[in-house]
Amino acid sequence: MDMSRLPKFARIVGPGLRLLSILAACASVAMMAGPVSAQGRLDAKYEASLAGLPIGKGAWVVDIAEDQYSAAVSGATTGLMKSIGGGNGTGTSQGRIVAGQFAPLNYISTINYGKKAEVIRIALTGGNVKDSAIEPAPPENPDRIPVTDVHRRNVLDPMTGSLLRVGGTGDPVGPEACRKTLSVFDGRMRYDLRLDYKRMETVKAEKGYQGPVVVCAVYFTPIAGYVPDRISIKYVAAQRDMEIWFAPIAGTRVLAPFRITIPTPLGTGMIEATEFISVQKTAKTN
Repeated sequence: MDMSRLPKFARIVGPGLRLLSILAACASVAMMAGPVSAQGRLDAKYEASLAGLPIGKGAWVVDIAEDQYSAAVSGATTGLMKSIGGGNGTGTSQGRIVAGQFAPLNYISTINYGKKAEVIRIALTGGNVKDSAIEPAPPENPDRIPVTDVHRRNVLDPMTGSLLRVGGTGDPVGPEACRKTLSVFDGRMRYDLRLDYKRMETVKAEKGYQGPVVVCAVYFTPIAGYVPDRISIKYVAAQRDMEIWFAPIAGTRVLAPFRITIPTPLGTGMIEATEFISVQKTAKTN
């Protein structure tokens, strides 16, 4: 990799890698009709790389109960990225399960860049954002397309939006899981992620899951809260080779990302699970 291109690379694909973290839950939910028939828990660890070089590590815990769910993620830069400007972050999301579907309630994301920190909070009800805030408040940009009340309706927070809920009674790891367009609000930007079925693969984590995964192509469309002339937004929106590989959470009809890839000017950016350990939980009885 040509290190002299790093400053230019950071300007061009920084938000692209941010999109990777969103999709991986540092961070959307394909919520199809059907009851939640079981409960499960996922403990996963991920490694991020760029052109084969390690740049970050993270951990993700997802807990799905009979009528509620929660997710928590943490991560930090490593290697080259840590040496040129390290960062770390955490995120949490909680919600209820209503009529077999995820109904997010709260989302909090904290990202630290050196001595600076950014906190994003989103409160939702019935699929609509009732309150959101960014601390410290970002500077105003007159070229930014404003986010209106309409843009805050029928949306998912980015962490809930990294899970796929597949309805029906057949195997959830299949083409139908990918056929969905998802509306996401991350506290700053409103965007759509269109998923299309691409192929099936087989994976084997260092610890935990081994078996089939469904590979979805991902197409990013910004809606509001962004600056149209920004190179990074144009770059990610133009990509046609982004992928998410989804694996099942035991005991549920929910899939979680096992691998995410996105092309960059310096090579492929990838987040991949090294551990993907899920267990079925026993439902509560009266």
